[in-house]
Amino acid sequence: MNETTETTELNEPTGTTGTTGMIAGVRIPDSALAREATELVREAAGPLLFDHSRRVFLWGSLRGRAERLDFDPELLYVAAMFHDLGLTARYGRADQRFELDGADEASRFLRSHGITGEPADRVWAGIALHTTPEVPLHMAPEIALVTRGVELDVLGLGYHAVTPEQRAAVVAAHPRPDFKNRILAAFTDGVRDRPDSTFGTVKADVLAHFVPGFVRGDFVEVIKGSAWPE
Repeated sequence: MNETTETTELNEPTGTTGTTGMIAGVRIPDSALAREATELVREAAGPLLFDHSRRVFLWGSLRGRAERLDFDPELLYVAAMFHDLGLTARYGRADQRFELDGADEASRFLRSHGITGEPADRVWAGIALHTTPEVPLHMAPEIALVTRGVELDVLGLGYHAVTPEQRAAVVAAHPRPDFKNRILAAFTDGVRDRPDSTFGTVKADVLAHFVPGFVRGDFVEVIKGSAWPE
């Protein structure tokens, strides 16, 4: 770990067939751990989520570099690559939020490589909190930068914080054909069988749009209907 993010402006497109190289001036970590993470996600997630996850790492790295944050590229890479594993058939569960699926799997993966304690906790929190507005941005750089990467790729937040040249290089390496519609479909498929897990989260919006008959949980009604007698 503690690999330095390069500042040279070399661009080496990799697409879904490559694993390492330089993209938009950001070097993809090439340790054994990073290579294994790459192959695990490639096999489990398919091109849509694989390319999205790599873009999240790249956007997060570019934002971190611009903000002069001291972050560990290898930890950020694992967090970015695992952040949507809970949407996959292999790693998705029905009894908790999908964010926790990816976070738990990342912890297991890191432990298998001898990484425990606070570094592993940073990765877990970066994944678990990546759909929670604002809070991650006040935490450790790796946690904040997963959210920065997700927000840029999915919501367009920070779109102009990276240059047109950087955007072009990242998208050339990891294209996003019809990404808006396809990622919404992936979100829907990943959480439709656990609707209660979306209470109070952005994924409730997804189910409200795309799953007929879905009834959004109401925080006020939960309070009024609690067992307290007053």
